[in-house]
Amino acid sequence: MVPEESRRLSEIKFKLERRSFLLESVRAFFCRKGFIEIETPVRVPAIAPEQFILPYTSENWYLSTSPELQMKRLLAAGYDKIFQICHCFRKNERGQQHNPEFTMLEWYRTGADYRSIIEDTERLIYGLAQQLGQSESIQYQGRQIDLSLPWPEIRVREAYLRWAGWDPIENFDIERFDIDMAEKVIPCFPADKPTVILDYPAECASLARLKPGPAPGRQVAERAEIFIGGLEISNGFSELNDAQEQEKRFKLELEIMQKCGKPAAMPEKFLEAVKHLPDCTGNALGIDRLVMLLLDTNCIDDVMAFPSDLL
Repeated sequence: MVPEESRRLSEIKFKLERRSFLLESVRAFFCRKGFIEIETPVRVPAIAPEQFILPYTSENWYLSTSPELQMKRLLAAGYDKIFQICHCFRKNERGQQHNPEFTMLEWYRTGADYRSIIEDTERLIYGLAQQLGQSESIQYQGRQIDLSLPWPEIRVREAYLRWAGWDPIENFDIERFDIDMAEKVIPCFPADKPTVILDYPAECASLARLKPGPAPGRQVAERAEIFIGGLEISNGFSELNDAQEQEKRFKLELEIMQKCGKPAAMPEKFLEAVKHLPDCTGNALGIDRLVMLLLDTNCIDDVMAFPSDLL
């Protein structure tokens, strides 16, 4: 082993030990709540068509970008509460907070909506901080962050009207939406508390259910993201279980991807399963970023043994 690698691995040993403890604690949290830990394949014939996610191909199949489709097929088969900690793969995602191969926690429950998944996430992260010996606040990059429950919420429309000066629900523009999210909205989230931002434009949630009931103007999707200390920690929503609507959305995504020359295929088995999918909710939480947050580091390399460019 070269000296530089040996030195680096020695320096992050404590963080990797803490990471192992946190993974054990995550599993214990869900097992206490009656969830079943399951495993799904890493190499799959089709993934959810999403124009902003570029997958790795493997002999005309794909390395999983998310276990979502397979996990929801389990829900359609009668499973009630399931979770998984797995490796996912996405091209062109390398930076201080990103690695092309990363660890994802996903969990799903039937008979619930995105309000339940928000509560799950709050209690999970609050409890993990307590197990690390923190009080109701944690130190992250020179700031104290108060994790006491419940966490402040803001709807997408309100956030953009307040900090970006326009309404993305009535006047959706994907390029402007993404730029303003990064440059105007997220930087204005309170630095001393987590932020739950919810009710996204329908165009920003291809697998999420639209909010039911009468509403002025265009509908929004029941999607919620949680940000803490400037880090996007999780992304969850009430799951769409209308097979015809899901196929329609996928076709639109596939058309865009094919025009751009991006690999894509229709996930036929998943669409068949959606016909039997009960009302349910799910969440995807980045384990690497969660460990970064709880161990007070702003670099993903500090919490994984072998980032992609050190292999």
